[in-house]
Amino acid sequence: MTIKGAFDGITVLDFTQGIAGPHASMLLALHGADVIKIEPPEGDWGRALGELKGDHCAHSVAFNRGKRSIALDLKSPDGIAVVKKIAAKAHVVMESFRPGVISRLGFGYEEMRKLNPSVIYCSVSGFGQTGPYSKRPTVDGLIQAFSGMMVMNKMPDGTPWRQGMIAVDVTTGLYTFQALSTALMRQFRYNEGCFIDSSLMRAAAAFQGAKLMEWVFSKGAPPVLYMPAGSYKSKNGYIMVSAMRPHHFRLLFELIGRDDIANDPDLQSHESRIKNAPKIIKALNETMPTKTTEEWIAILQPKDVFCERVNNYSDYLDHPHVKESGAIDWIEQDGFGRMPVANIAGLPPASQHEPQQHAPHIGEDAPDILRELGYSAADVDAMYSRGGVRAPAPAIKAAD
Repeated sequence: MTIKGAFDGITVLDFTQGIAGPHASMLLALHGADVIKIEPPEGDWGRALGELKGDHCAHSVAFNRGKRSIALDLKSPDGIAVVKKIAAKAHVVMESFRPGVISRLGFGYEEMRKLNPSVIYCSVSGFGQTGPYSKRPTVDGLIQAFSGMMVMNKMPDGTPWRQGMIAVDVTTGLYTFQALSTALMRQFRYNEGCFIDSSLMRAAAAFQGAKLMEWVFSKGAPPVLYMPAGSYKSKNGYIMVSAMRPHHFRLLFELIGRDDIANDPDLQSHESRIKNAPKIIKALNETMPTKTTEEWIAILQPKDVFCERVNNYSDYLDHPHVKESGAIDWIEQDGFGRMPVANIAGLPPASQHEPQQHAPHIGEDAPDILRELGYSAADVDAMYSRGGVRAPAPAIKAAD
């Protein structure tokens, strides 16, 4: 399927590696931008975030689709010349080096503005470009710790707990895409560029904005929002229940055969249920294991009591609703294999939209990119031989 992308005709010079920056630039690419991914000769370090097959892992496929890749030695004369040629025509430049590194390489905001006065320049880092922690190395889990997220996600015994996915990195990509999208509109309307300082720290805070307010409002003791709300062991797995409103609470316990809890005079108000949460939790822990998750859902959902089976990813991918609603598509990434793709609102299904179907291999698009920049075939071969530009590897196929 061919669509008119919102960012058709936009060129992005993308130095970012890992997850946060590549996620943002991928979203630009999926909406039509020509994202030229600048990688070191050994490739983006994000390609090794998990089990490798060829030069990809699941994360690098997930967050680099729709881009073109060229691998450069940024300290070599050839690498520098190629970057400057791309920068001169780029609408957006993105980087995710530790603050100060990109300027030492000669590609900082001020240097890029001299080549392209209306450029949008976005730096993605852990703690931002200024402040005492600006050059402090960090990763997603450390920002979860620093931002308070692990305390809000604590275990029942009070132990702070890290989410089992790179939640802050992915969220930073979304906030960065939002900032770039509005900056592009401003550039289109007024021919003005800007500098965007995006960081994992700020994104984590923005994501938890209501919790930060709640923490201050409650003087550091935010209450449970409502009770019960949690997952409980059933006969064959786990079930999540949520009973925020009074009639939900009463119905839940009547339907599971616990009238003693439904009619308990100490549990008839929102505040009293939170105060006496251990009594509610104990009743659910006693009762829910007596039936399977499916049996409980058949009893509770027809009465509009909020509950859901706790699924793993296979359960989700195989679920009839997921399939019939088109939430997931499947792509064949050469050299990696068949992979599920979560369809994104505002985009065609991945199986019908070519940019969503391929993440580039290291330096895969160097010949085309260099030709478009005016280099001859002899020039390109000479660059390969000098080592400033890495020649693309031969095409590979995934093992059966």
